[in-house]
Amino acid sequence: MIGIDKKLITELLDKAAENPRRRQHYDLRNTSEDGSQCMLNALLPETVVPAHRHPISNENVILLYGKTIEVLYDNTKHETTRYMLDPIAGNFGCVVPMGIWHTVEVLEPSVILETKNGKYEKDGSELWK
Repeated sequence: MIGIDKKLITELLDKAAENPRRRQHYDLRNTSEDGSQCMLNALLPETVVPAHRHPISNENVILLYGKTIEVLYDNTKHETTRYMLDPIAGNFGCVVPMGIWHTVEVLEPSVILETKNGKYEKDGSELWK
């Protein structure tokens, strides 16, 4: 068993601080051959998550620690929604609908649980260009 506890969150945030991208993921799948994506993602305020979308799956985001804003865009790249994730305020997560452009703004060191269908880099995900 793997405990998702303060120790693990602290370790992930420490690794994110050492990572030039200012984030660090932790794979929760049984094997790398699993056809889904399920991970913890430690994010620091300096990280930049490019706007992207997932054409075959919703993206489920549960904030375990910290504070972030999920930002959604329409197909013309105009911002449509800003949703604050803050467990202290009772906003624990969100479901980003399939095909919707989105990113995350990290307001303080944060850890999210992120799940979606489709194998990483083979799920048709697209970045804005």
